[in-house]
Formats: sequence, C-alpha cells, structure tokens
Amino acid sequence: MEFNEYQKLAIRTASEASKSKENLILNGVMGLCGEAGECIEIVKKHKFHGHELNAEKLKDEASDCLWYLAAIVEGLGTTLEEIAIHNIEKLSKRYPDGFSKENSKKHVE
Repeated sequence: MEFNEYQKLAIRTASEASKSKENLILNGVMGLCGEAGECIEIVKKHKFHGHELNAEKLKDEASDCLWYLAAIVEGLGTTLEEIAIHNIEKLSKRYPDGFSKENSKKHVE
C-alpha cells in the first residue's frame, strides 16, 4: 500500500466532527500523543516490569499512531508521501553519510 492510498482510506474513518482542517490537526496531535503514550507503556512494562514485549499490541498501537499522523497531515493540506519525502531530504542533509554522533551534536534543537 502506498502512503497516499493509506491516508485516503484512513481519513474515511474520521468522525464528522473532526473533518475540518483545524479539527483534523487537533484530533491528530492529541490522538498521536495518546497512542505514543500507549506505545511507551508497553515498552516500559517490558523493560522495567519484567513483562514479555507484546509485539502485537505494540504493532496495534503503532498503527493507531499512523492513523493520527495521517489526520494531522490531511489537516495541513499535505500528504504522508510529501511528509516522508521531506523527512528523508532533511535527514540526508543532516546525515549525508548516515548517522554520526558528530553530526547529531551539530543539530541540537
């Protein structure tokens, strides 16, 4: 599946109340934060509570993160593909030869 196809299919399931551009952004950012919190909870329980890493649950929560990211970019009037390209271009400039600690220190934000 292509990024833009996913975005189109995902946005079909957005609630009517969240379909304005502003509400897609707000719902997307809030939802992404919540789902990212669920991801870290799974990893925390594995790392510090002795639980087995629940890969299926983490996969489920990561897919929810993707849905909310699609909502954010839809609200911004762009596409997941454009965001992916932008990210790779940014990383290519920052780390032209792949990740390095030296280049990482140059880009503290």
